[in-house]
This record gives sequence, C-alpha cells and structure tokens, in this order.
Amino acid sequence: MILGEYSTPEALESMHHTLGLDLPLWEQFIRFVKTLLTQGDTGNSIIAGTSTKVLIAERAPITLLLIGMACILAIIIALLLATLAATHKDKLPDHLIRIFPTITLGMPIFWVGMLLILLFSVRLHWFPVGGVGEGWTGTLYSLTLPAITVAFSQIPTLVRSLRAQMLEILESDFVVTLKAAGLPSRVILFKHVLRNSALPTLMLLGVNISYLIGGTLVVEQVFGIKGIGSLLFTSISNRDFPVIQGIALYCAISVVIISLLIEITSWWLDPRTKGKQ
Repeated sequence: MILGEYSTPEALESMHHTLGLDLPLWEQFIRFVKTLLTQGDTGNSIIAGTSTKVLIAERAPITLLLIGMACILAIIIALLLATLAATHKDKLPDHLIRIFPTITLGMPIFWVGMLLILLFSVRLHWFPVGGVGEGWTGTLYSLTLPAITVAFSQIPTLVRSLRAQMLEILESDFVVTLKAAGLPSRVILFKHVLRNSALPTLMLLGVNISYLIGGTLVVEQVFGIKGIGSLLFTSISNRDFPVIQGIALYCAISVVIISLLIEITSWWLDPRTKGKQ
C-alpha cells in the first residue's frame, strides 16, 4: 500500500524490514509495547515519517481547548435550564424544557453543526464559517460555535438528570425545614439543593466524556478545524495505522484522566464519601 501496486519484491522486502514486519508477531508486539511505555509513542507515521506523538502534540491544544469550552458551556446551560424547570414545575417553562431533550437527542451532531453554520455564520454573520482565528481572542471567538455544537449533544441528558434530582431534593424533609427556618429561597436553592443534586449529574457527565471527545473529533471536520479530528480522518483515508493507534490511545488516556478528576470533584461535593474512598 505504501509503495504502490507496481512495487518490486526487493522494495517490499526492504519496507517489511524497515517496519519490522519480518519479525515474529510476539517480538513485534514487545517492541510496540516497549516504545509505548518508554517514549509514549505508537511509532512513526507511515505517510509523514515523523513520530505520531509529535503529530498529535501539534494538534492537541486546539482540540483540548474545544473540549474544555464545550464542557463549560454544557454545564452552564444545563444548570440554567434544569434550575428553571425545577423551580417552575408543571408550568410552561418546565414543559418547554422537558420537550427540548426529547427533540434534540435524535439530532446527529454533524447535522446540528451545519444548521448552526447556516444560521449564525451564513445568514447572521455572527461567527466565522470555519477555521481558527489568530491570537487568544480570535481562537476563542472562532471556537464558540463548534463548542456550542459539541455541548448540544450533552445538554439534553444533563438537563433531564439534574432536573429530576433537583425536584427530589426540593421535596425532601431538610429543604422543608430550611424553608420553615426562614432561609431565603436563593440560599436554599444554590447552597443546598444544587450541591446535593449535582453529584449524580456530574457522574453522568463523566460517563458521557468519551462521547463528548468523539463528538469533538467529528465537529472539527464540519468546521474545518485542524485539530486531532482532522488528523484522525486524514489518517483513516491514508490508512496511516500508527497515527490512528496513537489518537485512540491518547483519547482513551484522556477519558481516564477526566473520569479521575470527576471522581475527585464528586468526593469534594459529597464529604460523606471521604471515609469510603
């Protein structure tokens, strides 16, 4: 595949030796694991000829920034919508917010991205159609619409989970006691209800992190962002297997790290788990 259809047997033999494909399978695997553990690398790119770690490191900052922005937006919007729905139970805002997840869960993320481009970029000219701007301000501005697109896939489940938890807490005995003691509704809502309701929703966000990362890679293609997503799809088209392996590995490590951070945050939110953990 690298040398082409009309390559000579000598060239094939030389390439097999260069890639280590003439070694026994167990020895190839040991070399792969050794390189992975000592260098954090999955080998050299077949197409570019450079280390996959270097290629991924060049694209990682923009992807990580996009994931971070999407997480922050998803949490903020979910908090606002869930709080509005829980405090207006069975009223018009509650009904509208409950319908929202039902409709949006069936929308493919790339289709949502294209709709947002048509509306906010092509018609309203609020955001660029694609690419990444220069400087921090330009970068954040150009990544706002992609981040909203990625967050859009996470908001419905977060809103539904947080609303259900808040309604349960609002009807609990200790909230009734706090109201009877004369504490302001705002203090009860933000200091007691939200803190006790956030834990299950935070755990749900941790479970959905892998979907969020996968959605980010797809959205990068829609908006023409040269991050890890575009590198992944280019590598798939070129059958550049070491790069594909490297991206899959680093994405898996990212999921583990983020899940660990969420566990630590959950421990901080719920002091009762200190003894257990």
